Amino acid sequence: MPRLVGIGVTGGIAAYKIADLVSQLSKQEDIEVSVIMTESATRFISPLTFRTLSNREVHTDLWQESPGHRVQHIGLAQSMDLFVVAPATANIIGKMAAGIADDLLSTMLLATNAPILAVPSMNSGMYENPVVQRNLNTLRDMGIHILEPDSGYLACGDAGKGRLPDNSAIYERIMSMLQPGNDLQGLKIMVNAGTTCENIDPVRFITNRGTGKMGFAIARAARRRGANVILVSGPSQLQPPPGVLWESVWSAEEMCEKMLGYQDECNIIIGAAAVGDFKVARTADQKIKKSGNASDRITLELVQNPDIIKTLGARKKMGQIIIGFAAETQNVMENARKKLESKNLDFIVANDVTMEGAGFAIDTNIVTIITRDGEIRPYPKMTKDQVAEAILDKAADLFKTINCDI
Repeated sequence: MPRLVGIGVTGGIAAYKIADLVSQLSKQEDIEVSVIMTESATRFISPLTFRTLSNREVHTDLWQESPGHRVQHIGLAQSMDLFVVAPATANIIGKMAAGIADDLLSTMLLATNAPILAVPSMNSGMYENPVVQRNLNTLRDMGIHILEPDSGYLACGDAGKGRLPDNSAIYERIMSMLQPGNDLQGLKIMVNAGTTCENIDPVRFITNRGTGKMGFAIARAARRRGANVILVSGPSQLQPPPGVLWESVWSAEEMCEKMLGYQDECNIIIGAAAVGDFKVARTADQKIKKSGNASDRITLELVQNPDIIKTLGARKKMGQIIIGFAAETQNVMENARKKLESKNLDFIVANDVTMEGAGFAIDTNIVTIITRDGEIRPYPKMTKDQVAEAILDKAADLFKTINCDI
């Protein structure tokens, strides 16, 4: 059954930014979004925008009739699974702290039993005002969650703390609050992601098609489930998930060195990066110039890179779980089993990157999980976020089993 997220939009200049957040949430199959706007908010952005993006009625008036509920503000408030106020102006924060209910949004906030997340956004002078800070502390004492604003240039021209956080940060906090349970709480998980790059000369390099989507999805899901996450990533266009320790690297050797430095403190290690198997034997100090003869050829000598997951597998400590990926184009199961054994993995995630709906640079994947005890579990085409959850489900169960036996 879809979960209902209420988004309370108030009259701050950042109100227009919430349109993208509503769009993101509405695209999730298991989430429905109901937008409640104050009168001031409607002066910054039209209710029609939110109605179009959420595909639901937008609520703006305490007195408007709602055929779905006998008493609109009570019925709607009680149906929420999570209530988010963004942007949360100084005015609505003061009302929430004082228990004032003089419009639809403030009344619903008093009536709801759902968890509440407030995302303050205002001028830095207003945010730092002792009255606003006192009100925020009151909300915290009441159990209301506060997502701190960012610092930077504000719409009024000032610079300071008070900017609405990026929608990605708000989205991640919402998904974390909706996530059932924190089964990875207290565990440290390291994930590698993205591609690696090997220099040919100061200008050119060789790489592969890895984008980081799978590894970033795993890191994001692990953080939502309570884990402390280290994300070691090669070059990627993706933004690291909020709340993770992000280590940016370039080459396979750099990635290997970075992961070895963290290995001993990690409970679970997941190798999702598309690590380049080869590097140039001799990197040129200067840019290699082409000759005037079009028939001339340049030969690059390649040597093997370190096998990162195999190196970590050889150093695996008692109770530690190491998981690898086998992205193959032929003999998928056979090659995956060989990697499972040779790299001392606990299980491997195999996929045929030539299949439609699997592979690089797309949002879906088709995988099979193979364990050391011979279990083989194929999964249908799923989003990479869903694949990440399946991998973490298996990793969590295996970690508990192994560590109960130690």
